Amino acid sequence: MNVRIPDPLRSYTGQAKSVEAFGDTVDAVLADLDARYPGIRFRVVDEQGRLRKHMKVFVNEEAVRDLATRLQPGDDLTLMQALSGG
Repeated sequence: MNVRIPDPLRSYTGQAKSVEAFGDTVDAVLADLDARYPGIRFRVVDEQGRLRKHMKVFVNEEAVRDLATRLQPGDDLTLMQALSGG
């Protein structure tokens, strides 16, 4: 599965804009990413195992908040950091 990485997290992936990862749920893909790029999951998921408030995850083009969301072969996962400001 192709995972798009936001600019602030690219230091974990050697500046790669997208990487391959495997898993049948969003959480499994994040665990696979963390095995390859240690520390990246903690930037996306908090200590309670929930998606951090400033993070957005898209499966294909649909926003999801549930880490148990099932994935299909060929899906694209996009990680995004929400921007705020005034």
